[in-house]
Amino acid sequence: MKNYDLIVIGAGAAGLMAAGLAAKSNKTVALIEKNPRPGRKLMITGKGRCNVTNDCSPDDFIKSVNTNGRFMYSAINGFTSQDTMNFFEDLGVPLKTERGNRVFPVSDKSVDIVDALDNFAKGRNIDRYNENCIGLILDDGKVTGAVLEKVGEVHGKNVLIATGGKSYPQTGSTGDGYKLAKQAGHSIVEPKPSLVPVVSKEDYCRDMMGLSLKNVTLSLYNVKKKKPVYSELGEMLFTHFGISGPLVLSASAHMKGNIDDYTFKIDLKPGLTMEQLDKRLLRDFDNNINKDFANSLGDLLPRKMIPVIIKLSGIPFECKVNQITKEQRQNLCEIIKGFKVTPTALRSIDEAIVTAGGVNVKEINPKTMESKLTKGLYFAGEVIDVDAYTGGFNLQVAFSTAYLAAQSIINSEEVF
Repeated sequence: MKNYDLIVIGAGAAGLMAAGLAAKSNKTVALIEKNPRPGRKLMITGKGRCNVTNDCSPDDFIKSVNTNGRFMYSAINGFTSQDTMNFFEDLGVPLKTERGNRVFPVSDKSVDIVDALDNFAKGRNIDRYNENCIGLILDDGKVTGAVLEKVGEVHGKNVLIATGGKSYPQTGSTGDGYKLAKQAGHSIVEPKPSLVPVVSKEDYCRDMMGLSLKNVTLSLYNVKKKKPVYSELGEMLFTHFGISGPLVLSASAHMKGNIDDYTFKIDLKPGLTMEQLDKRLLRDFDNNINKDFANSLGDLLPRKMIPVIIKLSGIPFECKVNQITKEQRQNLCEIIKGFKVTPTALRSIDEAIVTAGGVNVKEINPKTMESKLTKGLYFAGEVIDVDAYTGGFNLQVAFSTAYLAAQSIINSEEVF
């Protein structure tokens, strides 16, 4: 029976990279994937465009890792965002950098990234198994293989678990890796949704369903603190249940514990001070001097938002703009500069972009990605208790940890 140098469980971003790197170094590899096609979750990232990484320094990357950033120090310095960009361009995928240093394929097609990785992980040194892995083979503190549902035992000197987390389970991320890690003695930090839309208390979010806001500042406040725990300029949108979009997804990663402790404020005009906004209102009112208040805000606010703002202001819809008092204008400015949304829940992990939680990093060697408990067992990607903000950081986690694990296996001098 064949004894592989490396068994990779999971053919997503991390698994495909690690398998390809090992095979290119003449290691024999078994790549196990239960889905008919590899990289299913990768296909839907970045709304189908694949935000492959973020073009930033290792230090800035670590600052953008919300959970266990320090654990990523060796991994990100060993395989940086620039290395990821060079890797894909060398594979024939031209890239571009957009706002916030987000990196995408020039084609705006995730399939180009998936195909490049898929082709990279093919060759004479790789055997693929379209199978479900149901267990590990363990012997005296060392992993010696994996058990597949149909084929049975597959033997190997090293095993890499790269099965992802529990977000988007329809893509195959159903928490399989946690079961395998537990079998090897690892503890699992409870998986929770991260980078997830937020359910709101207010009905007016539903009334504005489909409205996308650009160049607004979203601030998340802990009601017990005076300063926001998160504040960023960017894009968001209203949905039938509440709010979503890049700003909301990133903010959700900061919502720890009781959700009742948090509230959102949206600055709809972050480029204007309160005084400048008041002057802008006066100018718009002067241009609509004989119109009703309801018909005077078209140049300032999105159409779907105007009825909501008017209701919150308490100014009658039919009030003539020349009858609006200074105090009413002041209140209107405060609503526009601090539009409130009250969260009541996070959407389920099925809708989360990534999973917070996973294999406890205290039980993984950060310099090799090898288990501290079971020799020859490695981890890479979302299965580890590491999660970051939106913008390409989570895929970079996958690539950096996969590279470090693969190189650790390649460079191992142990004789089996």
